[in-house]
Amino acid sequence: VPVDGSHWLSMREVLDVLRQKGHEVVVVAPEVTLHIKPSKNFVMKMYSVPYTQEEMEKDFKAFLHTSFEEGSFLERFLKVQEHMKRLGNMAASSCENLLQNKELMSYLEDSKF
Repeated sequence: VPVDGSHWLSMREVLDVLRQKGHEVVVVAPEVTLHIKPSKNFVMKMYSVPYTQEEMEKDFKAFLHTSFEEGSFLERFLKVQEHMKRLGNMAASSCENLLQNKELMSYLEDSKF
């Protein structure tokens, strides 16, 4: 179950090697992601989330912009903290939706994921 962003970019290379060595690779990811996309090298199991691609991209871009803008440390810190809170809420919501997806959870249990 990958985490989007740099964690996924590093993990994808490992998954490609595992597949080349004959392993079946299953990736569980929300249907709204920044970098996690289907591939011939793994089976993709997706689940819905209560936010859109546009909302996630907007929040992530705002976080990046705030992180590098000028201003006092305290102002930037408070803005970054607010953006991190929003992104953290999205991540928690994603986890909640995964755990509430009975069909996907049954598949994972049955396959000894």
